[in-house]
Amino acid sequence: MEFSFEVITALFFVAMLAGFIDAIAGGGGLLTLPALLSAGIPPTQALATNKLQSSFGSFSASLYFVRNGLVNLKEMRLAIVCTFIGSALGAELVQYIDAGALTSLIPLLLLGISCYFLFAPQAGVGGGEPKLSETAFAFSVGFGIGFYDGFFGPGTGSLFTICFVAIAQLNMLAATARTKVLNFTSNIAALLFFIFAGLPVWEVGLAMAVGGFLGARFGAKMAITKGRELIRPMVVIISMIMAIKLLWEQNLQWFQ
Repeated sequence: MEFSFEVITALFFVAMLAGFIDAIAGGGGLLTLPALLSAGIPPTQALATNKLQSSFGSFSASLYFVRNGLVNLKEMRLAIVCTFIGSALGAELVQYIDAGALTSLIPLLLLGISCYFLFAPQAGVGGGEPKLSETAFAFSVGFGIGFYDGFFGPGTGSLFTICFVAIAQLNMLAATARTKVLNFTSNIAALLFFIFAGLPVWEVGLAMAVGGFLGARFGAKMAITKGRELIRPMVVIISMIMAIKLLWEQNLQWFQ
């Protein structure tokens, strides 16, 4: 496949905007995946290329959060390992198992996340007693959502964030910072499988990776500056948009 300079430039800016949004609230794939498909890339290769570019964006945001002292990687190492293993297994199993059953469940979960942050005034304030130990959190949430990301993917960032807020009792900024670290972990695990299969379109993926890296850096900086007052409404809005998009796609498939 050959792509014009104009197409690659447009995808670069789409990835930059997606990286910015993703660093704050997740959901950047809502922009990048349709853009890749509209550029004429087949669905499987579009998914692989999207993982390639999103890995750079999630790495950029993670690095910024770590350097600003919001994440201690030593404290997260077990969650990182569990997330990596879960994502790798999900990416392997999706080749043999139909993920269609999840398309009905995920929009409901995303709407539930939106309602939780919308109607629970203290959500994301932090400081409460964690509902699970770090070990239990790593094996359940890290492995489970990591598996989901490798297997299916939409809403992974929102799912991680709600778990860090509701279960780990972290504030919104701390939850967002840890979410990006685990999101990067699951992205890399799934990407390795796509690379071994020779699926990413490197010319497009690397151009978008640069845009995503820059956008994510700006988004992470904005998240630190604005904190909960920005992250909370963004999570609500992005989760609702993702849910509506998935429901719309389901209805279109049903009528067809």
